[in-house]
Amino acid sequence: MRSNQNWGDNVQKMESISGERRRDKRYGMQLQVRWKLIRRRRLIDSGTGCTVNMSSGGIRFEGGREMPAGLNVELAISWPVLLLNVAPMQLLITGRILRSGDGWAAIRTVTHEFRTFSTGGPMTSGLRTPGLVLQMKGVATFNGAL
Repeated sequence: MRSNQNWGDNVQKMESISGERRRDKRYGMQLQVRWKLIRRRRLIDSGTGCTVNMSSGGIRFEGGREMPAGLNVELAISWPVLLLNVAPMQLLITGRILRSGDGWAAIRTVTHEFRTFSTGGPMTSGLRTPGLVLQMKGVATFNGAL
């Protein structure tokens, strides 16, 4: 059956949507990332890669393999700034994969937190690494908690 609809002269031609439609500004940052693919609280796969861009609402990263949309992911990102110019930090992210292709994935951020890590570094251990105890003017802190 052939559909030949004529909408008339009153309907204007829709312009295509162009430009940036994201709510949050994205920043191009290439940082080391360690990722874990999670389904029903179980580890399915893990690996390392590099972030492509980041915003407060999401992250696109190169993970080296295809990742199914809808699954949860945990990221540990090596942060380029030292806490108090002393302690290395990592950004821990949980999120949901929105789309992926050719080794990259885009996620929506669900939770995020900064943590310090021991001198072994975030790439040599798991996501939940022990924090570095810092002395700040007589006040001991552990992972930012007083």
